[in-house]
Amino acid sequence: MKFGLRYINTGRYTDPAQAIELVQAGEEAGFESAWTVDHVVVPEGYESDYPYSEDGRMAGGVNDIPLPDPLIFMSFLASVTSRIKLATGILIVPQRNPVVTAKQIATLDHLSGGRILLGIGVGWLEEEFNAIGTPFADRGRRTDEYVAAMRELWSSESPTFDGEFVHFRNAHCQPQPVGGSVPIIVGGHSKAAARRAGRLGDGFFPARGASAALFDLVRQSAEESGRDPAAIELTASLPDDLAQIPELAKLGVSRLLVPVTPMMGLNNAIRNVDDIPKWREIMDRYADA
Repeated sequence: MKFGLRYINTGRYTDPAQAIELVQAGEEAGFESAWTVDHVVVPEGYESDYPYSEDGRMAGGVNDIPLPDPLIFMSFLASVTSRIKLATGILIVPQRNPVVTAKQIATLDHLSGGRILLGIGVGWLEEEFNAIGTPFADRGRRTDEYVAAMRELWSSESPTFDGEFVHFRNAHCQPQPVGGSVPIIVGGHSKAAARRAGRLGDGFFPARGASAALFDLVRQSAEESGRDPAAIELTASLPDDLAQIPELAKLGVSRLLVPVTPMMGLNNAIRNVDDIPKWREIMDRYADA
């Protein structure tokens, strides 16, 4: 079992000095990865339902949610670390031009020595899409196509793509990622997200509601797509009861993400950087879960 920090670009860690302290302490303690989260804007008075709370609203007011851009934030922290992987959990892919995004991610992976994990999602906040000027209704199709286009740019000697939304021919995009691509981890706890993970993901991360049924759907989708279900890495949020970790391991989960702000409402959230050293013992205890 591997352990990651989530979400490092929130709360007090939007302060650059505290962000550095957090991620360097996490790296020293043996955390495998550090995860960011993404919203470009949060329009006031939004009516879209937030999928991770009963009242359909994010915690805090829209004027009180500092949320630095995840890719720039990860680039900043890549320069002061050497081993810990840096991940998006998630990047809202259909809001961004995939050619530009592929360039940014490949550059970041190159500069960090191959330490980037790309968690992706389709987004839920329609008002945010409207503010950016991106269609909301076709975000699922765009996400699938954007992933294919980015992989083409990352791996081909002469990248060419002709899709519904993306078109380019012999579009050289250098540098390419260290490993020839960047792992793509599909986020979301819906059946559609699970199917997408099986169809095209290198991993699956249901931020909430990890279950045997969802993981089985990932594997079923992978088989139907002619892919190896065992090759899809499963990530989950840390359970409130650590005794549940072996059960998650039995379901195939190989990475758990530990929240770094108490606003997550979990007993095991990291309250401050001084909490991090104790996690070395916990990670050792469950390494072979």
